[in-house]
Amino acid sequence: MLPKSSQRVSTVIKLANRIAREFEQEYVGTEHVLLAIQREGSGVGAAVLSKRGVTADKLRAEVDHLVRKQLEETWVFGRLPGTPHFKNVIATAIEQCQELQAKEVCTEHLLLALAKEKGSVAQKALKALGLTYDEVRKEVEALTAA
Repeated sequence: MLPKSSQRVSTVIKLANRIAREFEQEYVGTEHVLLAIQREGSGVGAAVLSKRGVTADKLRAEVDHLVRKQLEETWVFGRLPGTPHFKNVIATAIEQCQELQAKEVCTEHLLLALAKEKGSVAQKALKALGLTYDEVRKEVEALTAA
């Protein structure tokens, strides 16, 4: 049986859609989900980012840099812009929820999935800001053990 999503995850996905529109993009990518976790601000995912010194400004600057670079590469190589990673992140978040034996998918599971999705803008941004999957997992386990 698949776990249900928390209300906070629903809020984060709605925020991700709004952020994608702010970026004037026609897709929701991992970068939008990551920014939404930080912007929503009250989940374990946001707490991990905050604890590791990832501010809204730092995160936005890194995502802007990576998105600009991706668009430049798209123009040069003729690839269509967009992300194949979003669906993978949702599926991985469910797996993370099950691994951690949680009752519902929460922002920490989304953050873990984002950190694990190799090659995605969110994973690259987290890595550039000093957060690997293993470090995020350790922080999540510490924050959820209480």
